[in-house]
Amino acid sequence: MIQQSAQFTSHEWQDFLKSHNLVASMSRRGNCHDNAVAESFFQLLKRERIRRQIYPSRDMARSDVFHYIEMFYNPRRRHGTAEGLSPVEFERRQSQRLKSV
Repeated sequence: MIQQSAQFTSHEWQDFLKSHNLVASMSRRGNCHDNAVAESFFQLLKRERIRRQIYPSRDMARSDVFHYIEMFYNPRRRHGTAEGLSPVEFERRQSQRLKSV
């Protein structure tokens, strides 16, 4: 039986969301596809950038993650689900296609 994580369905978590005016976003049980892209990205971020890193400060960690996303992942890293293009190039081509229609 597939279960949604108890940490996200607990009363404590729901109270936290409510107290911060946040709305939970969770699909029906067993639907793994809605989080697949995000989970893939975070797995890559951990594996390619922050594994075994010790950051002296939160600001340095934030800067390093920003650099990974904006200087490597978006403009250069090729994705199989995006025709082997980087996200920036894929979006540029999609935008050109829409303009030509």
